[in-house]
Parts: sequence; structure tokens; C-alpha cells
Amino acid sequence: MKIIHSVSKYLNKKLAGIEHTIIRKYKAYIGREKRGGTKMYNNMHITQAFKNKTLVITGGTGSFGSTVLKHFLTTDIGEIRIISRDEKKQDWMRHTLQAQYPDYAGKVQFYVGDVRNVDSVRDVMYGANYVFHAAALKEVPSCEFFPMEAVRTNIIGTDNVITAAVENHVERVVFLSTDKAAYPINSMGMTKAVGEKVVQARAQKAFERGGTVLACTRYGNVMCSRGSVIPLFIDQIKRKAPITITDPNMTRFLMNLDEAVDLVAFAFEHAEPGDLFVQKADASTIGDLAKGVMKVFGETECKIIGSRHGEKLYETLVTREEMLRSVDMGHYYRIAPDARGLNYDKFYVEGTVTTEGDEAYTSHNTNRLDVDGVVKKIMETDYVKEELEGRPHTVEA
Repeated sequence: MKIIHSVSKYLNKKLAGIEHTIIRKYKAYIGREKRGGTKMYNNMHITQAFKNKTLVITGGTGSFGSTVLKHFLTTDIGEIRIISRDEKKQDWMRHTLQAQYPDYAGKVQFYVGDVRNVDSVRDVMYGANYVFHAAALKEVPSCEFFPMEAVRTNIIGTDNVITAAVENHVERVVFLSTDKAAYPINSMGMTKAVGEKVVQARAQKAFERGGTVLACTRYGNVMCSRGSVIPLFIDQIKRKAPITITDPNMTRFLMNLDEAVDLVAFAFEHAEPGDLFVQKADASTIGDLAKGVMKVFGETECKIIGSRHGEKLYETLVTREEMLRSVDMGHYYRIAPDARGLNYDKFYVEGTVTTEGDEAYTSHNTNRLDVDGVVKKIMETDYVKEELEGRPHTVEA
């Protein structure tokens, strides 16, 4: 008996050659890691790839863009272009670079523009080699009240970046997505999910027409990034105000900004067109996260305020359906795109149809940190160190 539409077996056969290449690259990466290169952005191979090249960072005045600058500015990279619509943050970043990196600040060029406008994106892409697409509307409640604004930035903006990159023969583009795009229930997650689909839908043609490799990364909460909860907790403690907790039993993935850059750098080096990369991340309950912050900065009252618009009890980084076509690369998952066309009658195998894996990868079933683990994790962030030492922040939250 012939059974139509067996995604798993078709993809296993179709992508075998690609997976062999990916795994071979990953083994080389592991070898370098064991020799001391534990962080991808410190890896000499990555540094060499950016030598004398031009990198564009959309939404580059945010937390991610600031962290990329910290890691790449003093290397042999040729030029870094920051495009954002935030003039104030651009001015702050420009003066900060001039004060802290006077010998390198000239490498950074600032463009006032918006990914919603394809013409401004075309301008910044001219002559560029690589793009990190970080521009997005990320606040869940804001997107719930203004969903069309999320559509314009997270979907249309992503499509504009692809169009401009392909037209200008950019070599590689890595798009930053979120765990809220997996089984989305809110406008932010839904628009980011469609943004991922836009990347996957256009990836093969982009590569065939201009040699541009499009890939995605997806990650959970980035600690101490703009709009994240840890800076809010710290501010509330300093003001001796109650810490406001939505639901102490909610679980969330925890990554620091350096790990976010690591993930993008890993995707940059290993991606085939349309690939999605996920880092295996620790998680904690919101209650334990609040206790951990108080253990570092001092005790205060806790107030339970209930979940906000569009929030989940737990987040998912890899769905059951995606687990079916994922490659476990140790510290990361690589999820291959579904490479079939619309002529489904061409694809058939004999046997049982399998359409999903045994279990999704979520903040409920990943490594769960206790309070002491949370303290250790948040102490890795520059933001917390700077707060404890009374220094100005190198990355604004």
C-alpha cells in the first residue's frame, strides 16, 4: 500500500546530503571548541569570515546590535552599518563608541531608516556582504493592541530586507526570531512566525538567483535586553517597590546577550538556505527568577498581577512537527525547511505516515534552574555586573 505525504521519510532522503555537510561542519566546530574556542564569536574562523567585509545590522541600536558591536568592532571587520529609526539611540551609541573605542568608531556608519520602507533598506544594503536582521516589534502587549504595526515591521519589513539583500547580492542574511513564533497565540508571535515562513518560502529562489543564503535563528528571553523583566525587577528593588510577578509558575527560557550572538554566529557559519537554528537553553520559573534577582540585589515585597495579554504558561523553541526534521548538533538544533513543492502527488513512500516528533522542546522540559542556578546565570550578564558596580550600562535595557 502506498501512502502519500510522508514528510519525515521524504525529507530524510531529500536532505541526506545537506545534513552530511552540516554534521561535517559541526564536527569541525566541536574540534575547534575542544581546543579552546568555546564562544563562536571568538572563533578565528568566524573572525576571518568578516575580515574586510561589510555587515548590516537592522534594528542595530537595540541590545543585540550593541552586543554585536562589542564583539566585532575591534576585529578586522571592514564596516558595520546600523540602520534604525531611533535617532536618539543612534546618537547615544555614536558618542559611546567615540568615547570607548576612539580607534574603531569610524568603522560604524549609521543610517536613519525603517525596514518598512524598502527604499531605505536598499540604500543600506548597497555593497554589503552580510546582514543580521534584528529589527522587530517585540513587546507582546504592544503588538496585541497594535497588531497591524507588528505586521508592517515583522512581516513586510522582513520581506523588504530579503528583497534588498537579493537585489544587492548580499552573501548571507540571518534573521532573528523568537520562541513565541512556535505555536503562537499572540500577535507578536504570529507575525514573527509568518516572518519565518517568508524567509523559508524565499530562501531557495534567493540562493538560485543571487547566491544569497537566508537563514533564521529562534531563541527565548534574552536576559537584560530592552523590555526584559530583570532590569524591571532591579529597578523595583532599588526603589523599594514591590516586584510585580505575572504568574510565579510560568517558565521562560533564559539566554544572555553573548549567547544570542553565539547563536547567530553559529547559524551564519553553518546555514544552508532556509535553515532554522535553535540553541538549547536553560529555563526557570518567573517565581525563581524573581527570588534570584532579590538574592543578588536585596529583598522586597512580591505582588502577583496575573498574566498579561497574549502570554503563555510556557514557551516552545522547537515544535513537535519541527522536531521531526531537526538535526541535534549538540548545543543547537538545526531545523531543515520542507523542500517539497506544491505537487504533492510526486512524493510518496510505503509505510506509516509520521507528521510529528514525540515531544516539543519547551521551557517546561528543558534544564530547569533553581534559585541558585538563576543567580549564577544572571551574574553572567554585563547589565547585572554594571548595576552591582555602579557603572553606566554599555547596553541599554
